[in-house]
Amino acid sequence: MDKFRRLFQATDMTEGVPWKQIMLFTLPMLIGNIAQQLYNTVDSIVVGRYVGDNALAAVGSAGPIVNLLLVLFIGISAGAGIMVSQYFGARDREKLALTIGNCIVASGAASVLIMIIGPFVSGPLLRLLRTPEAIFDWCHSYLNIMIFGMAGMVYYNILSGILRGLGDSFSALLYLLVSTVLNIALDILFVTQFEMEVAGVALATVIAQAISAVLCLWKLFRMNDLYVLKREHFKPNKGNMGTILRLGVPSGITQAIFSVAMIAVQSLTNSFGEMFIAANVIVMRVDGFAMMPNFSFGTAMTTYAGQNVGAKRYDRVLRGARQGTAMAVGTSAVITGIILLFGKYLMGIFTTTGELVDLSMNMMCIIALGYLAMGVTQSLSGVMRGAGDTMTPMWISIFTTIIVRIPVAYGIAYLTRSETHPGGRQECVFYSLLCSWLLGALLTAILYRAGHWKKKGLRQAEQD
Repeated sequence: MDKFRRLFQATDMTEGVPWKQIMLFTLPMLIGNIAQQLYNTVDSIVVGRYVGDNALAAVGSAGPIVNLLLVLFIGISAGAGIMVSQYFGARDREKLALTIGNCIVASGAASVLIMIIGPFVSGPLLRLLRTPEAIFDWCHSYLNIMIFGMAGMVYYNILSGILRGLGDSFSALLYLLVSTVLNIALDILFVTQFEMEVAGVALATVIAQAISAVLCLWKLFRMNDLYVLKREHFKPNKGNMGTILRLGVPSGITQAIFSVAMIAVQSLTNSFGEMFIAANVIVMRVDGFAMMPNFSFGTAMTTYAGQNVGAKRYDRVLRGARQGTAMAVGTSAVITGIILLFGKYLMGIFTTTGELVDLSMNMMCIIALGYLAMGVTQSLSGVMRGAGDTMTPMWISIFTTIIVRIPVAYGIAYLTRSETHPGGRQECVFYSLLCSWLLGALLTAILYRAGHWKKKGLRQAEQD
Protein backbone atom coordinates (compact mmCIF):
# COMPACT_ATOMS: atom_id res chain seq x y z
CA MET A 1 0.00 0.00 0.00
CA ASP A 2 2.84 2.41 0.85
CA LYS A 3 4.48 1.74 -2.53
CA PHE A 4 1.16 2.42 -4.27
CA ARG A 5 0.74 5.70 -2.43
CA ARG A 6 4.25 6.81 -3.37
CA LEU A 7 3.29 6.57 -7.02
CA PHE A 8 0.95 9.54 -6.49
CA GLN A 9 3.46 11.69 -4.61
CA ALA A 10 6.03 14.19 -5.83
CA THR A 11 9.25 12.57 -7.05
CA ASP A 12 12.72 13.90 -6.24
CA MET A 13 14.69 13.46 -9.49
CA THR A 14 17.92 14.89 -8.05
CA GLU A 15 18.80 11.45 -6.62
CA GLY A 16 19.02 7.94 -8.05
CA VAL A 17 20.09 6.55 -11.44
CA PRO A 18 19.14 9.16 -14.11
CA TRP A 19 17.72 6.83 -16.76
CA LYS A 20 15.60 4.95 -14.22
CA GLN A 21 14.17 8.18 -12.79
CA ILE A 22 13.42 9.47 -16.28
CA MET A 23 11.79 6.21 -17.37
CA LEU A 24 9.66 5.88 -14.22
CA PHE A 25 8.46 9.45 -14.73
CA THR A 26 7.93 9.05 -18.48
CA LEU A 27 5.92 5.81 -18.51
CA PRO A 28 2.77 7.11 -16.77
CA MET A 29 3.02 10.34 -18.72
CA LEU A 30 3.31 8.41 -21.98
CA ILE A 31 0.21 6.42 -21.09
CA GLY A 32 -1.51 9.69 -20.17
CA ASN A 33 -0.52 11.36 -23.43
CA ILE A 34 -1.81 8.37 -25.36
CA ALA A 35 -5.06 8.63 -23.42
CA GLN A 36 -5.27 12.34 -24.18
CA GLN A 37 -4.69 11.63 -27.84
CA LEU A 38 -7.70 9.31 -27.64
CA TYR A 39 -9.89 12.40 -27.18
CA ASN A 40 -9.36 13.54 -30.76
CA THR A 41 -8.98 10.02 -32.12
CA VAL A 42 -12.27 8.76 -30.71
CA ASP A 43 -13.95 11.92 -32.00
CA SER A 44 -12.62 11.15 -35.46
CA ILE A 45 -13.52 7.45 -35.36
CA VAL A 46 -17.07 8.11 -34.18
CA VAL A 47 -17.85 10.84 -36.72
CA GLY A 48 -16.05 9.00 -39.51
CA ARG A 49 -17.93 5.77 -38.88
CA TYR A 50 -21.36 7.08 -37.86
CA VAL A 51 -21.65 10.42 -39.69
CA GLY A 52 -19.33 10.22 -42.71
CA ASP A 53 -16.00 11.25 -44.27
CA ASN A 54 -17.06 14.90 -44.57
CA ALA A 55 -17.77 15.05 -40.85
CA LEU A 56 -14.30 13.59 -40.27
CA ALA A 57 -12.82 16.35 -42.42
CA ALA A 58 -14.78 18.98 -40.46
CA VAL A 59 -13.37 17.87 -37.09
CA GLY A 60 -9.84 17.90 -38.50
CA SER A 61 -10.18 21.33 -40.09
CA ALA A 62 -11.16 22.87 -36.74
CA GLY A 63 -8.13 21.38 -34.94
CA PRO A 64 -5.47 23.95 -35.91
CA ILE A 65 -7.71 26.84 -34.81
CA VAL A 66 -8.41 25.24 -31.42
CA ASN A 67 -4.67 24.76 -30.97
CA LEU A 68 -4.01 28.38 -31.88
CA LEU A 69 -6.47 29.58 -29.23
CA LEU A 70 -4.77 27.36 -26.64
CA VAL A 71 -1.21 28.59 -27.17
CA LEU A 72 -1.34 31.24 -24.45
CA PHE A 73 -2.24 28.63 -21.86
CA ILE A 74 0.37 26.21 -23.13
CA GLY A 75 2.91 28.98 -22.56
CA ILE A 76 1.70 29.61 -19.01
CA SER A 77 1.82 25.86 -18.38
CA ALA A 78 5.39 25.59 -19.63
CA GLY A 79 6.59 28.55 -17.57
CA ALA A 80 4.83 27.26 -14.47
CA GLY A 81 6.23 23.76 -14.91
CA ILE A 82 9.79 25.06 -15.18
CA MET A 83 9.43 27.26 -12.10
CA VAL A 84 7.73 24.53 -10.08
CA SER A 85 10.42 21.96 -10.91
CA GLN A 86 13.29 24.33 -10.07
CA TYR A 87 11.73 25.59 -6.82
CA PHE A 88 10.93 22.00 -5.88
CA GLY A 89 14.56 21.03 -6.51
CA ALA A 90 15.68 23.99 -4.39
CA ARG A 91 13.17 23.12 -1.59
CA ASP A 92 11.64 26.64 -1.69
CA ARG A 93 8.11 26.08 -0.27
CA GLU A 94 6.99 29.73 -0.33
CA LYS A 95 7.86 30.43 -3.97
CA LEU A 96 6.40 27.06 -4.92
CA ALA A 97 3.05 28.02 -3.37
CA LEU A 98 3.14 31.51 -4.91
CA THR A 99 3.79 30.10 -8.39
CA ILE A 100 0.90 27.63 -8.15
CA GLY A 101 -1.55 30.20 -6.76
CA ASN A 102 -0.68 32.77 -9.43
CA CYS A 103 -1.06 30.18 -12.18
CA ILE A 104 -4.56 29.25 -11.01
CA VAL A 105 -5.66 32.91 -11.09
CA ALA A 106 -3.97 33.71 -14.42
CA SER A 107 -5.52 30.66 -16.08
CA GLY A 108 -9.02 31.72 -15.06
CA ALA A 109 -8.57 35.24 -16.43
CA ALA A 110 -7.08 34.02 -19.70
CA SER A 111 -9.85 31.43 -20.16
CA VAL A 112 -12.55 34.08 -19.90
CA LEU A 113 -10.74 36.25 -22.44
CA ILE A 114 -10.55 33.47 -25.02
CA MET A 115 -14.18 32.44 -24.45
CA ILE A 116 -15.25 36.02 -25.18
CA ILE A 117 -13.06 36.61 -28.23
CA GLY A 118 -13.18 33.12 -29.77
CA PRO A 119 -16.74 33.05 -31.17
CA PHE A 120 -16.15 36.32 -33.05
CA VAL A 121 -13.07 35.05 -34.90
CA SER A 122 -14.00 31.41 -35.54
CA GLY A 123 -16.15 32.03 -38.62
CA PRO A 124 -13.76 34.48 -40.35
CA LEU A 125 -10.82 32.13 -39.69
CA LEU A 126 -12.63 29.23 -41.33
CA ARG A 127 -13.39 31.44 -44.35
CA LEU A 128 -9.77 32.55 -44.49
CA LEU A 129 -8.70 28.90 -44.60
CA ARG A 130 -10.98 28.27 -47.58
CA THR A 131 -12.94 25.65 -45.67
CA PRO A 132 -15.18 23.84 -48.20
CA GLU A 133 -18.87 24.74 -47.97
CA ALA A 134 -19.76 21.05 -47.65
CA ILE A 135 -18.16 20.94 -44.18
CA PHE A 136 -18.29 24.60 -43.08
CA ASP A 137 -21.35 24.41 -40.81
CA TRP A 138 -20.15 21.27 -39.05
CA CYS A 139 -16.70 22.76 -38.58
CA HIS A 140 -18.10 26.04 -37.22
CA SER A 141 -20.37 24.25 -34.74
CA TYR A 142 -17.54 22.03 -33.48
CA LEU A 143 -15.20 24.98 -33.08
CA ASN A 144 -17.63 27.17 -31.14
CA ILE A 145 -18.49 24.42 -28.65
CA MET A 146 -14.77 23.83 -28.03
CA ILE A 147 -14.30 27.56 -27.45
CA PHE A 148 -17.14 27.80 -24.92
CA GLY A 149 -15.63 24.86 -23.04
CA MET A 150 -12.11 26.26 -23.17
CA ALA A 151 -11.75 26.69 -19.39
CA GLY A 152 -11.69 22.95 -18.73
CA MET A 153 -9.05 22.33 -21.38
CA VAL A 154 -6.94 25.25 -20.15
CA TYR A 155 -7.03 24.27 -16.50
CA TYR A 156 -6.28 20.62 -17.17
CA ASN A 157 -3.22 21.44 -19.28
CA ILE A 158 -1.84 23.94 -16.77
CA LEU A 159 -2.61 22.03 -13.57
CA SER A 160 -1.33 18.73 -14.92
CA GLY A 161 1.81 20.60 -15.99
CA ILE A 162 2.27 21.77 -12.39
CA LEU A 163 1.81 18.21 -11.11
CA ARG A 164 4.45 16.97 -13.54
CA GLY A 165 6.78 19.78 -12.45
CA LEU A 166 6.48 18.34 -8.95
CA GLY A 167 7.41 14.94 -10.29
CA ASP A 168 3.88 13.51 -9.92
CA SER A 169 3.01 12.04 -13.31
CA PHE A 170 0.79 9.27 -11.89
CA SER A 171 -1.97 11.54 -10.58
CA ALA A 172 -2.23 13.34 -13.92
CA LEU A 173 -2.42 9.91 -15.58
CA LEU A 174 -5.20 8.65 -13.32
CA TYR A 175 -7.35 11.76 -13.80
CA LEU A 176 -6.82 11.66 -17.55
CA LEU A 177 -7.82 8.00 -17.76
CA VAL A 178 -11.04 8.79 -15.89
CA SER A 179 -11.89 11.61 -18.29
CA THR A 180 -10.90 9.54 -21.35
CA VAL A 181 -13.33 6.76 -20.44
CA LEU A 182 -16.01 9.41 -19.86
CA ASN A 183 -15.22 11.05 -23.20
CA ILE A 184 -15.57 7.78 -25.12
CA ALA A 185 -18.87 6.97 -23.41
CA LEU A 186 -20.27 10.45 -24.10
CA ASP A 187 -19.06 10.37 -27.73
CA ILE A 188 -21.01 7.21 -28.40
CA LEU A 189 -24.06 8.41 -26.44
CA PHE A 190 -24.30 11.86 -28.06
CA VAL A 191 -23.65 10.70 -31.63
CA THR A 192 -25.32 7.30 -31.86
CA GLN A 193 -28.24 7.82 -29.46
CA PHE A 194 -28.90 11.58 -29.43
CA GLU A 195 -27.82 12.04 -33.10
CA MET A 196 -25.90 15.23 -32.27
CA GLU A 197 -23.33 14.52 -35.02
CA VAL A 198 -20.18 16.73 -34.90
CA ALA A 199 -21.53 18.87 -32.06
CA GLY A 200 -21.86 15.74 -29.92
CA VAL A 201 -18.17 14.84 -30.03
CA ALA A 202 -17.21 18.43 -29.22
CA LEU A 203 -19.53 18.50 -26.20
CA ALA A 204 -18.20 15.14 -24.99
CA THR A 205 -14.61 16.43 -25.11
CA VAL A 206 -15.47 19.63 -23.25
CA ILE A 207 -17.25 17.80 -20.41
CA ALA A 208 -14.49 15.21 -20.03
CA GLN A 209 -11.72 17.83 -19.95
CA ALA A 210 -13.58 19.81 -17.28
CA ILE A 211 -13.79 16.73 -15.06
CA SER A 212 -10.04 16.09 -15.36
CA ALA A 213 -9.31 19.75 -14.52
CA VAL A 214 -11.40 19.57 -11.32
CA LEU A 215 -9.54 16.42 -10.24
CA CYS A 216 -6.14 18.07 -10.79
CA LEU A 217 -7.21 21.11 -8.76
CA TRP A 218 -8.39 18.87 -5.91
CA LYS A 219 -5.01 17.10 -5.87
CA LEU A 220 -3.00 20.33 -5.76
CA PHE A 221 -4.92 21.62 -2.75
CA ARG A 222 -4.06 18.41 -0.86
CA MET A 223 -0.25 18.45 -1.26
CA ASN A 224 0.38 20.18 2.07
CA ASP A 225 3.63 18.34 2.69
CA LEU A 226 5.28 20.37 -0.10
CA TYR A 227 3.54 23.74 0.25
CA VAL A 228 0.48 25.35 1.82
CA LEU A 229 -1.71 27.49 -0.44
CA LYS A 230 -2.92 30.63 1.35
CA ARG A 231 -5.05 33.57 0.27
CA GLU A 232 -2.02 35.78 -0.42
CA HIS A 233 -0.67 33.25 -2.92
CA PHE A 234 -3.64 33.95 -5.21
CA LYS A 235 -2.89 37.67 -5.35
CA PRO A 236 -1.05 38.39 -8.63
CA ASN A 237 2.64 38.97 -7.91
CA LYS A 238 4.38 41.13 -10.50
CA GLY A 239 7.77 39.45 -10.16
CA ASN A 240 6.35 35.94 -10.12
CA MET A 241 4.01 36.49 -13.04
CA GLY A 242 6.80 38.20 -14.95
CA THR A 243 9.02 35.13 -14.55
CA ILE A 244 6.20 32.80 -15.59
CA LEU A 245 5.65 34.88 -18.72
CA ARG A 246 9.38 35.21 -19.43
CA LEU A 247 9.75 31.45 -19.36
CA GLY A 248 6.34 30.59 -20.77
CA VAL A 249 5.86 33.09 -23.60
CA PRO A 250 8.64 31.57 -25.78
CA SER A 251 7.01 28.14 -25.36
CA GLY A 252 3.64 29.69 -26.16
CA ILE A 253 5.11 31.39 -29.21
CA THR A 254 6.61 28.06 -30.29
CA GLN A 255 3.17 26.44 -30.11
CA ALA A 256 1.64 29.46 -31.85
CA ILE A 257 4.15 29.07 -34.66
CA PHE A 258 3.19 25.43 -35.05
CA SER A 259 -0.48 26.41 -35.09
CA VAL A 260 0.04 29.25 -37.57
CA ALA A 261 2.06 26.92 -39.79
CA MET A 262 -0.68 24.29 -39.54
CA ILE A 263 -3.26 26.92 -40.47
CA ALA A 264 -1.14 28.13 -43.39
CA VAL A 265 -0.61 24.56 -44.60
CA GLN A 266 -4.26 23.74 -43.85
CA SER A 267 -5.22 26.31 -46.45
CA LEU A 268 -3.05 24.44 -48.95
CA THR A 269 -4.49 21.13 -47.74
CA ASN A 270 -8.05 22.39 -48.18
CA SER A 271 -7.29 23.31 -51.80
CA PHE A 272 -6.81 19.60 -52.58
CA GLY A 273 -10.42 18.78 -51.66
CA GLU A 274 -12.40 16.83 -49.06
CA MET A 275 -10.68 13.46 -49.73
CA PHE A 276 -7.21 14.79 -48.98
CA ILE A 277 -8.49 16.75 -45.98
CA ALA A 278 -9.90 13.53 -44.54
CA ALA A 279 -6.63 11.69 -45.29
CA ASN A 280 -4.70 14.44 -43.55
CA VAL A 281 -6.94 14.07 -40.49
CA ILE A 282 -6.31 10.31 -40.35
CA VAL A 283 -2.53 10.75 -40.71
CA MET A 284 -2.46 13.39 -37.99
CA ARG A 285 -4.41 11.16 -35.62
CA VAL A 286 -1.97 8.29 -36.13
CA ASP A 287 0.87 10.83 -36.01
CA GLY A 288 -0.37 11.91 -32.59
CA PHE A 289 0.31 8.43 -31.23
CA ALA A 290 3.65 8.11 -33.04
CA MET A 291 4.78 11.41 -31.54
CA MET A 292 3.69 10.61 -27.98
CA PRO A 293 7.01 9.05 -26.86
CA ASN A 294 8.89 12.11 -28.09
CA PHE A 295 6.58 14.56 -26.31
CA SER A 296 6.60 12.44 -23.15
CA PHE A 297 10.38 12.19 -22.98
CA GLY A 298 10.62 15.91 -23.77
CA THR A 299 8.36 16.81 -20.84
CA ALA A 300 10.19 14.36 -18.58
CA MET A 301 13.52 15.94 -19.50
CA THR A 302 12.12 19.39 -18.68
CA THR A 303 11.15 18.27 -15.17
CA TYR A 304 14.36 16.28 -14.69
CA ALA A 305 16.58 19.14 -15.84
CA GLY A 306 14.57 21.72 -13.87
CA GLN A 307 14.88 19.88 -10.56
CA ASN A 308 18.59 19.19 -11.02
CA VAL A 309 19.37 22.72 -12.15
CA GLY A 310 17.49 23.98 -9.08
CA ALA A 311 19.70 21.71 -6.96
CA LYS A 312 22.78 22.76 -9.03
CA ARG A 313 23.44 19.16 -10.14
CA TYR A 314 24.61 19.88 -13.70
CA ASP A 315 26.55 16.62 -13.85
CA ARG A 316 23.24 14.75 -13.51
CA VAL A 317 21.62 16.95 -16.15
CA LEU A 318 24.24 15.99 -18.73
CA ARG A 319 24.05 12.26 -17.94
CA GLY A 320 20.26 12.34 -17.99
CA ALA A 321 20.22 14.20 -21.31
CA ARG A 322 22.28 11.49 -23.02
CA GLN A 323 20.31 8.63 -21.51
CA GLY A 324 16.89 10.25 -22.04
CA THR A 325 17.59 11.07 -25.69
CA ALA A 326 18.75 7.51 -26.38
CA MET A 327 15.57 6.09 -24.82
CA ALA A 328 13.39 8.53 -26.78
CA VAL A 329 14.94 7.67 -30.14
CA GLY A 330 14.84 3.93 -29.43
CA THR A 331 11.20 3.99 -28.37
CA SER A 332 10.25 6.11 -31.37
CA ALA A 333 12.00 3.67 -33.72
CA VAL A 334 9.96 0.75 -32.38
CA ILE A 335 6.63 2.58 -32.63
CA THR A 336 7.43 3.89 -36.13
CA GLY A 337 8.22 0.35 -37.26
CA ILE A 338 4.88 -0.89 -35.92
CA ILE A 339 3.01 1.88 -37.74
CA LEU A 340 4.74 1.09 -41.04
CA LEU A 341 3.94 -2.61 -40.69
CA PHE A 342 0.33 -2.29 -39.53
CA GLY A 343 -0.53 1.21 -40.72
CA LYS A 344 -3.29 0.17 -43.10
CA TYR A 345 -5.16 -1.56 -40.32
CA LEU A 346 -4.85 1.59 -38.18
CA MET A 347 -6.10 3.79 -41.02
CA GLY A 348 -9.00 1.42 -41.58
CA ILE A 349 -10.33 2.15 -38.10
CA PHE A 350 -11.32 5.65 -39.23
CA THR A 351 -13.00 4.88 -42.54
CA THR A 352 -14.21 2.04 -44.75
CA THR A 353 -13.17 3.91 -47.94
CA GLY A 354 -10.26 1.94 -49.46
CA GLU A 355 -8.95 4.87 -51.49
CA LEU A 356 -8.79 7.01 -48.37
CA VAL A 357 -6.89 4.32 -46.44
CA ASP A 358 -4.28 3.97 -49.24
CA LEU A 359 -3.82 7.73 -49.55
CA SER A 360 -3.35 8.10 -45.80
CA MET A 361 -0.78 5.29 -45.67
CA ASN A 362 1.25 6.79 -48.53
CA MET A 363 1.46 10.10 -46.67
CA MET A 364 2.48 8.39 -43.43
CA CYS A 365 5.39 6.62 -45.16
CA ILE A 366 6.80 9.99 -46.23
CA ILE A 367 7.17 11.34 -42.68
CA ALA A 368 8.16 8.10 -40.89
CA LEU A 369 11.88 8.94 -40.62
CA GLY A 370 11.03 12.27 -39.04
CA TYR A 371 9.86 10.65 -35.79
CA LEU A 372 13.42 9.59 -34.95
CA ALA A 373 14.62 13.14 -35.54
CA MET A 374 11.87 14.48 -33.30
CA GLY A 375 13.10 12.20 -30.50
CA VAL A 376 16.35 14.17 -30.50
CA THR A 377 14.61 17.55 -30.81
CA GLN A 378 12.09 17.02 -28.03
CA SER A 379 14.54 15.53 -25.52
CA LEU A 380 17.30 18.12 -25.90
CA SER A 381 14.79 20.99 -26.13
CA GLY A 382 13.27 19.67 -22.89
CA VAL A 383 16.66 19.90 -21.18
CA MET A 384 17.14 23.48 -22.35
CA ARG A 385 13.64 24.50 -21.25
CA GLY A 386 14.05 22.84 -17.87
CA ALA A 387 17.23 24.85 -17.33
CA GLY A 388 15.31 28.04 -18.10
CA ASP A 389 16.40 28.54 -21.72
CA THR A 390 13.08 28.67 -23.54
CA MET A 391 14.31 31.08 -26.21
CA THR A 392 16.61 28.70 -28.10
CA PRO A 393 13.89 26.10 -28.85
CA MET A 394 11.60 28.97 -29.85
CA TRP A 395 14.04 30.34 -32.46
CA ILE A 396 14.66 26.88 -33.84
CA SER A 397 10.89 26.40 -34.22
CA ILE A 398 10.48 29.76 -35.93
CA PHE A 399 13.21 28.94 -38.43
CA THR A 400 12.19 25.37 -39.25
CA THR A 401 8.46 26.05 -39.34
CA ILE A 402 8.11 29.50 -40.87
CA ILE A 403 11.31 29.82 -42.91
CA VAL A 404 11.50 26.18 -44.00
CA ARG A 405 8.20 24.28 -43.85
CA ILE A 406 5.72 26.77 -45.31
CA PRO A 407 7.89 27.88 -48.29
CA VAL A 408 8.88 24.26 -49.03
CA ALA A 409 5.23 23.14 -49.01
CA TYR A 410 4.04 25.87 -51.34
CA GLY A 411 7.23 25.65 -53.41
CA ILE A 412 6.81 21.93 -54.11
CA ALA A 413 3.11 22.48 -54.87
CA TYR A 414 4.04 25.19 -57.40
CA LEU A 415 6.83 23.20 -59.06
CA THR A 416 4.73 20.03 -59.41
CA ARG A 417 1.72 21.63 -61.13
CA SER A 418 0.51 19.74 -64.18
CA GLU A 419 -2.65 18.98 -66.14
CA THR A 420 -3.49 16.10 -63.80
CA HIS A 421 -2.43 18.08 -60.71
CA PRO A 422 -3.29 21.74 -61.38
CA GLY A 423 -2.71 22.66 -57.73
CA GLY A 424 0.50 20.63 -57.45
CA ARG A 425 1.24 17.27 -55.85
CA GLN A 426 -0.52 16.56 -52.56
CA GLU A 427 2.68 15.07 -51.13
CA CYS A 428 4.12 18.58 -50.74
CA VAL A 429 2.33 18.91 -47.37
CA PHE A 430 4.22 15.96 -45.88
CA TYR A 431 7.60 16.39 -47.57
CA SER A 432 7.76 19.89 -46.11
CA LEU A 433 7.00 18.51 -42.66
CA LEU A 434 9.80 15.94 -42.95
CA CYS A 435 12.31 18.62 -43.98
CA SER A 436 11.45 20.81 -40.99
CA TRP A 437 11.76 17.88 -38.54
CA LEU A 438 15.18 16.76 -39.83
CA LEU A 439 16.62 20.26 -39.83
CA GLY A 440 15.17 20.96 -36.38
CA ALA A 441 16.96 17.93 -34.90
CA LEU A 442 20.29 19.02 -36.38
CA LEU A 443 20.01 22.61 -35.09
CA THR A 444 18.83 21.49 -31.63
CA ALA A 445 21.77 19.11 -31.22
CA ILE A 446 24.26 21.80 -32.26
CA LEU A 447 22.87 24.47 -29.92
CA TYR A 448 22.53 22.03 -27.02
CA ARG A 449 26.22 21.20 -27.31
CA ALA A 450 27.05 24.92 -27.37
CA GLY A 451 25.88 24.95 -23.73
CA HIS A 452 24.41 28.45 -23.33
CA TRP A 453 21.39 26.90 -21.56
CA LYS A 454 23.57 26.16 -18.50
CA LYS A 455 23.49 29.83 -17.49
CA LYS A 456 19.68 30.19 -17.34
CA GLY A 457 18.71 28.66 -13.96
CA LEU A 458 16.23 30.64 -11.81
CA ARG A 459 18.29 30.38 -8.65
CA GLN A 460 21.37 31.59 -10.44
CA ALA A 461 19.43 34.50 -11.96
CA GLU A 462 18.06 35.49 -8.53
CA GLN A 463 21.55 35.46 -7.03
CA ASP A 464 22.94 37.54 -9.89
